[in-house]
Amino acid sequence: MEIRALEPGEYDLTRDLRSRAFGRVGDEEWERSAVVARPAMEAGRQFAGFENGRVVAMARLHDLRQWWHGRAVSMGGVGGVAVAPEERGRGLGRALMTELLERCADLGHPLSMLYPATTSLYRSVGYEHAGALHEIEFPAEGLRTVAAESVPVRRVEPRDAAEVAAVIARAHESGLDSGPVAWNEAMWRAFLLTGDDFAYLAEDGFLSYRWADGDTAFEVTRLVARSERTLRALWALVGSGSSTAATVRACVAPMDAALWLPREREVDAVRRKQWLLRVVDAPAAFEARGYPAGVTAEVPLVIDDPPRPAHHGAWHLSVADGRGRLERRAEPAGAVRLGARGLAALFAGIPVATLLRAGLAGDGGSGALPALSAAFAAAPFSLDYF
Repeated sequence: MEIRALEPGEYDLTRDLRSRAFGRVGDEEWERSAVVARPAMEAGRQFAGFENGRVVAMARLHDLRQWWHGRAVSMGGVGGVAVAPEERGRGLGRALMTELLERCADLGHPLSMLYPATTSLYRSVGYEHAGALHEIEFPAEGLRTVAAESVPVRRVEPRDAAEVAAVIARAHESGLDSGPVAWNEAMWRAFLLTGDDFAYLAEDGFLSYRWADGDTAFEVTRLVARSERTLRALWALVGSGSSTAATVRACVAPMDAALWLPREREVDAVRRKQWLLRVVDAPAAFEARGYPAGVTAEVPLVIDDPPRPAHHGAWHLSVADGRGRLERRAEPAGAVRLGARGLAALFAGIPVATLLRAGLAGDGGSGALPALSAAFAAAPFSLDYF
């Protein structure tokens, strides 16, 4: 199989495989998808595997950033992975993912993230469970009780893409969030061009939502704000439609401040969609990540990562003043041992005790495990599905 980036005019080559893998695509839906795919196509990030001139595998590599404790880390978001049904079981998916890891490294992404349709394939190349997209559903009537002051908001147009990206970034940075994805300006412009969502912008907040379930429900696709005043105002805007929308579905953080706004809250209906993380360049990823203030750690590590040979061997991790550094060292006694999957889970804040019980880490007896867990403590979440 020959794997290469598609040219901007070759997008239609993927339509048949997409239909076979994800369901038939009508002409109108295909045109919308072409608009959303355009930034990746123009950047040479839509990949396809060819055999005898036919597309037998494909995937897209989004140019993203991901927030980790309030700091943005360059991340390659993998989406639209598919293999022709009649060619499955030949290792084409693994070959494609191995190539995408190399492309991530070449493009300067120390991290990669994806939503798995099947877990075993991605775990085989070093991805591991890290966080989830949480979708909560509740009666729209509950938002009528949210007291809110008047906050200036305006409707968003494609020309506002850069400002939207900046407002959302400031919200995640100030919130010390872990896991949310930051789109670039081109991706936001493509999203706003499709016209599927109603979008509003405040000085320190952003809201996008759409009608769902035959126009009987609201689906809030993004609502972020830096201040209580703006948070209340944007949720009240959603709640103003409760006379026609019976329910609201929203992607929120597990501890989102919005969950404390309604007067009544007894039972939450929550749907979790798991996502996987992969550390592509460990020294760069650990240096770019944010860490809790006041936590220090000095931990010897040994990493075993066959798909990324540059990771193999002994390292020393230092964390102090909210910064981390991973440096090569001679292999010490008592090092914590991690494979690629354990490394990804540790980076995402999964407690070391969990990693030990799951067989994803080995305790060398250095006594550094509590400090290691404290340094990477996080509750990762996402607000995007791609």
